[in-house]
Amino acid sequence: MWSSSQASTRGVVEMGRVEAGPSHFPKRPAPHPARVNYLSRAHAVKPCSAGDRLGISVKCNLGWSSQPSPDSRQQFRGHSSASEAVLTSQSDLRKLFVGNEKIGVLLLNLGGPETLNDVQPFLFNLFADPDIIRLPRLFRFLQKPLAKFISVVRAPKSKEGYASIGGGSPLRQITDAQAEALREALCKKDVPAKVYVGMRYWHPFTEEAIEQIKRDGITKLVVLPLYPQFSISTSGSSLRLLEGIFREDEYLVNMQHTVIPSWYQREGYIKAMATLIENELTKFPEPEKVMIFFSAHGVPLAYVEEAGDPYKAEMEECIDLIMEELEKRGKTNPCILAYQSRVGPVEWLKPYTDETIIELGQKGVKSLLAVPISFVSEHIETLEEIDVEYKELALESGIKHWGRVPALGCEPTFISDLADAVIESLPYVGAMAVSNLEARQSLVPLGSVEELLAAYDSKRDELPPPVIVWEWGWTKSAETWNGRAAMLAVLTLLVLEVTTGEGFLHQWGILPLFR
Repeated sequence: MWSSSQASTRGVVEMGRVEAGPSHFPKRPAPHPARVNYLSRAHAVKPCSAGDRLGISVKCNLGWSSQPSPDSRQQFRGHSSASEAVLTSQSDLRKLFVGNEKIGVLLLNLGGPETLNDVQPFLFNLFADPDIIRLPRLFRFLQKPLAKFISVVRAPKSKEGYASIGGGSPLRQITDAQAEALREALCKKDVPAKVYVGMRYWHPFTEEAIEQIKRDGITKLVVLPLYPQFSISTSGSSLRLLEGIFREDEYLVNMQHTVIPSWYQREGYIKAMATLIENELTKFPEPEKVMIFFSAHGVPLAYVEEAGDPYKAEMEECIDLIMEELEKRGKTNPCILAYQSRVGPVEWLKPYTDETIIELGQKGVKSLLAVPISFVSEHIETLEEIDVEYKELALESGIKHWGRVPALGCEPTFISDLADAVIESLPYVGAMAVSNLEARQSLVPLGSVEELLAAYDSKRDELPPPVIVWEWGWTKSAETWNGRAAMLAVLTLLVLEVTTGEGFLHQWGILPLFR
């Protein structure tokens, strides 16, 4: 996928021969008008298109050294129909594509400080990422010193947040538990595999996981980011790191591997989320009147509009699918989507979670169920930002009843579905991963990660980073900071004039007028 010595061609989805790439994402159908909410920005549920349930044959040539044989492909296509997946059975799949191979699964996640002492070095790793703080090329050498300064300044405030949730992030512990649960689920499905955890900004780092993969002699690797929806800022960042690691290592260049870039549309994930929401609704005095409030992690708007990030489209499609599942269960609650965790002066995806909560209170909503839709593990943004900050804001805004759906964690249906996703990708290791073919196709066709990263990198210098240290030019944030600098300079000049009795204002006869 990333090797410079291997040919790189685009994956092609055989439905009108739509090439996989950021400018060719399938457009989502218009929402169905049947669900009418009294909020103008309430999310609508659209009907399930029959065509979306068809088994769609996928071909791809990414230049791998080995691919499934034509005979085996034909065997898997022998019993396909409009309601069946291309693969005939997982049993046949296991026999043909596991064999004596050493299967590995690499789970990718963000990472988080495990103790209060870890907070400052974790922040350093975060801000040392050029995608988080982007400096002009001339000043790139200041990246780490600046990251050190910012991490030291921000550490005290961040420690307060982590202290409020027990003294550290539970993300590693939960992700390790998910990895073990996935290993057990694969074993029960007769696929012995080792599951590894690679974090982007804290231990175990992705580099550490890769070294263990090499020591274990893994021959087939499935890369599975633990982000349901693809974004260049989350999955893309981790995959970009992997790209560099793979390119520099001969063992990795020759190892067969594939990526499942997003899996928000999988049946098991959708049903697991619907079950969690359904369980929490029963805790309200009037479940049918509860507003379901999906809160997703935000990204800068420019990532979507300028770099082709499919995150927003995938998020909206994901919510449609969950609401469809809830409707099947007789739940017709209204819902709304908002985005949290924005930082800096740049514009992020809207509506913002905090502003939307206030608006809901003003519109008379009394019962609100928060759903952390982009997270599968509890961490600072669910335990502190949602459970503490947003809950307090909701109560202050007039919302009487508040609830929050827990993150999926090791929910059995979810874990089993992830195992199925891994198994389904095995025939395409070295060629192309395939998601659940009976479900809707992902808006990021599997195998198109290279194109997404290429699109992002080509416009990287034009995109605003999440954290802006300083900005020049005629922009809103630049005018603000430049204005403050000018005011400070004028104030300093006045102080010097008054204290010394000398200066341009005295020479021009302006200041003495005020004596």
